[in-house]
Amino acid sequence: PIPIAIVGAGAIADAHLDALQELGGQVQCVAVVDTNAKSAEALAARAGCPSYENKEDLCASQLPDAVILCTPPAFHAEIAHFFLSQGVSVLCEKPLCLEVEDAEKLLLRARSSGVVFTMASKFRFVEDIMRARDFIQQGNLGEIVLLENTFAAQVDMAERWNSRPEISGGGVLVDNGTHSVDIVRFLLGPVAEVQATEGNRFQGLEVEDTVHLFLRCQSGVLASIDLSWSIDKKLDYYIGVYGTNGLLRIGWKESFYEGPNGGRRQVFGKGYSKLEAFTAQLRNFIGAIQGTEPLRISAAEALDSVEVVAAGYRSLAANDWAKVHCPSLHSS
Repeated sequence: PIPIAIVGAGAIADAHLDALQELGGQVQCVAVVDTNAKSAEALAARAGCPSYENKEDLCASQLPDAVILCTPPAFHAEIAHFFLSQGVSVLCEKPLCLEVEDAEKLLLRARSSGVVFTMASKFRFVEDIMRARDFIQQGNLGEIVLLENTFAAQVDMAERWNSRPEISGGGVLVDNGTHSVDIVRFLLGPVAEVQATEGNRFQGLEVEDTVHLFLRCQSGVLASIDLSWSIDKKLDYYIGVYGTNGLLRIGWKESFYEGPNGGRRQVFGKGYSKLEAFTAQLRNFIGAIQGTEPLRISAAEALDSVEVVAAGYRSLAANDWAKVHCPSLHSS
């Protein structure tokens, strides 16, 4: 089994450990690292492995083949660079980084070290979304007119690190919006420009809690995205794709295609399973390390997500459309 360490022992680390244990003998969690010793010990006890309070102690004791980076975003760049420099592959939780320049440096570091580096973005690994992508690419929807995405749930964020800008880098835009941006890119291709509008800050946070995004893809197709921690739209689906030959809706419990003018509805898939998505994501990461399959999210695509979110914040500041920067790294 491939030895993997989990760095950061918060709530998302539990989901990654579930996926590690789901894969059984293919991979082994050999360590948990967290500056909070009690948190590290608790997760390590569940994994049956030692815990460490810092990355240096881990590497002095054992050097894993890979790490899953689960710390808050402000620490991603420094920790990922450390492990990539040690020749350790990194699966980094979203967002990859808070600054585009840091993400670019990590891509270069990974290439020079010859190791695998990617961003965790679970929705690319949801079976219904993968089937929807095939459906779109085969032309079954005709010309795509619009994609809609909603991640809106009422959650009290006052005591969570996600609402502390010095740690999170922003609010709901960088938190939930990173998922949205990656979904749009996966289904429609690269994003060219962004328009972001912020609603009232109902929770009195230092960061935005409700945002609407318009994304224009390089193909010209528009995406409309609702993000909120303060409202719950109570929708059965979270993605709608509308084409000249019908529509797709991707839901939490089922997904379907419907022909034009209220035509026949064809149900496909079984909805969203967090465990299945995380397990498929980890399996892809392992396959890339072993050289048996390509990454479903390339490092350049992970950089794209950082750029689009950064453009979203520029749009908020300017109250106007913001173009997405496309550095030369993308072509290589």
